[in-house]
Amino acid sequence: MKKFDPADKANVLVEALPYIQEYYGQTVVVKYGGNAMINEELKDAVIRDIVLLSLVGVHVVVLHGGGPEISEMLKKIGKDSRFVKGMRYTDRETMDIVQMILCGKVNKDLVTLMEKAGGQGVGLGGMDGGLFQAKRLCDEDGTDYGYVGEIVHVNPKPIEDMLHDGYIPVVSSVAQGIDEDTNYNINADIAAAKLAIALKAKKLILLTDVRGLLRDPKDDETLIHRVKVSEVPALIKEGIISGGMIPKVDCCVEAIRKGVERANIQDGRVKHSILIELLSDDGVGTMFH
Repeated sequence: MKKFDPADKANVLVEALPYIQEYYGQTVVVKYGGNAMINEELKDAVIRDIVLLSLVGVHVVVLHGGGPEISEMLKKIGKDSRFVKGMRYTDRETMDIVQMILCGKVNKDLVTLMEKAGGQGVGLGGMDGGLFQAKRLCDEDGTDYGYVGEIVHVNPKPIEDMLHDGYIPVVSSVAQGIDEDTNYNINADIAAAKLAIALKAKKLILLTDVRGLLRDPKDDETLIHRVKVSEVPALIKEGIISGGMIPKVDCCVEAIRKGVERANIQDGRVKHSILIELLSDDGVGTMFH
């Protein structure tokens, strides 16, 4: 590993200065999921990135999923994970597990890690304070997803109050039902985009397990660094945006069109990718603007 001398370290800080100034007092929403949540080394890097940003005056909000942990718990109780159109089919028993894992174990583990890294994290379930309100997701073709919800209202005040007091909100992707007496499982990418819009965030970051948007999915060197939202329909038509990338891109497009300045899809497997994106000349992933 290369050892940096004091001058190198000073140069890194100088390079970061204009970006710190740009983001100081601004809100950044980070959707946290994938390998970055499972690999302990990556998890430590993500937490330290978030704490550092908070300490230099950036208002960071973390919206997390927890798919692998949910699948593991379902396996322990002898229940198979089932997916419909890429969404976890959520019956009543699965919804209980989702709520227990996301609002309990995963959420509180992340808060504890932030505290250990010198940050002030506060955990919230998406139903707390009416943060996310949802109705049952229903496609035009009548596809049944079980207790999977579609967010219809976001109340940003609980998050705004926490940010004002210097805390790092850590939010799980569960919502309060308004059409039924239940809570709903929510896609974390969608929840992060809706939250970024409600908070009038400057930046939305979706951490995922690919480098970003690739012209050739088999070649990491074909990464597209910047995309205007007006270019997205053509990229879908060309097949460059396809499969599971479509809903992620849709989240970014919606966020941009509703006031978020920039949205990124980037590789959570790269250590300190959040800092590289926000505080360096290089950046990572694909930025939508």
